[in-house]
Amino acid sequence: MSAPTYRVAQWATGNIGTRALREVIRHPNLELVGVLVYDPAKDGLDAGELCGEPATGIAATTESAAIAALKPDCVLYMPRALEIDDVVGMLSAGTNIVTSCGEFFAGGSALSEDARSRVLDACAAGNTSVYSTGSSPGFITDALPFALLSLQRQIQSITIDEFANMSQRDSPHMIFELMGFGKPLDSYHPGRAQYLLRAFGPALGALADAAGRPVDAWNAAGEVAAARTDTTIVAGELPAGSIAAQRTTITGTSADDDVVRFRANWYCTADVEPAWDLRPTGWRLQLHGDAPFDVDLPFPIPLEDLGAHTPAYTAIRPVNAIPYVCAAAPGIVDTRDLPPIVPAGPR
Repeated sequence: MSAPTYRVAQWATGNIGTRALREVIRHPNLELVGVLVYDPAKDGLDAGELCGEPATGIAATTESAAIAALKPDCVLYMPRALEIDDVVGMLSAGTNIVTSCGEFFAGGSALSEDARSRVLDACAAGNTSVYSTGSSPGFITDALPFALLSLQRQIQSITIDEFANMSQRDSPHMIFELMGFGKPLDSYHPGRAQYLLRAFGPALGALADAAGRPVDAWNAAGEVAAARTDTTIVAGELPAGSIAAQRTTITGTSADDDVVRFRANWYCTADVEPAWDLRPTGWRLQLHGDAPFDVDLPFPIPLEDLGAHTPAYTAIRPVNAIPYVCAAAPGIVDTRDLPPIVPAGPR
């Protein structure tokens, strides 16, 4: 029996959305029916032109109502910021949603009570589901850790490290102004850690729940390390003694035990003071339990080529998830509610 075809609309065409759009066009069991763009300069352009594919005959639009009127089976919802009215309208009208917005992790626990109730009511009315793969948590906080949890009975702790070598990013404004590299150490504001707690907390909390160690308290802390010498990176110059590495640590405790920890290690050089264990761009996952693991996942790609590949790590999983979410029970679903997500989809 052949797999069903799903009618899909792509919502937003930023860095991740553009890659997702390309994968929808190429997918044999997905039919692209619409594209929502925010940039007026993209309005009316063919979807293929937006992502480097041949013409599709599908013109992009800036009108959200036009996408809703298409009544697609699923929308790949990838805006910079969640608009709850758009989500509720599509779900109640019978359109499932797969999104990179982290607010829907862990049953939508990051949503306000009112927003969560509206989403659940919309899912019930439209017989639809919404699933978040996340813009950064996604794979590393639920796909791989859940696979490793299947080998455990007792879990002591889970630690996830993210490593990002920023030395080859040709983005001076982002590196020096937004992220604060190259500035004096005392310019760093540790309160930034609270932002990552809001972004990663729900996914990490769901992971701790699955491990049987629900989090009862959270802590988020930030720290920096200095360049030992004057350092040249693609974006510019890092003076000796200036911020060259940043680490944000999010820790969830259960009965005073540290049970889940996420560390974001962003750096422009590994030659820093104090000395940190700064690994190649990628992830490290340490699980302490009945069957301990220490897994390194570096990107097997030269740093100068990463920009062409990294969107795939966020964009492709939502595309692969579409058939599973369309077949899921109504509501806010997470990875535990779905079969293993693979490229072919459910049979």
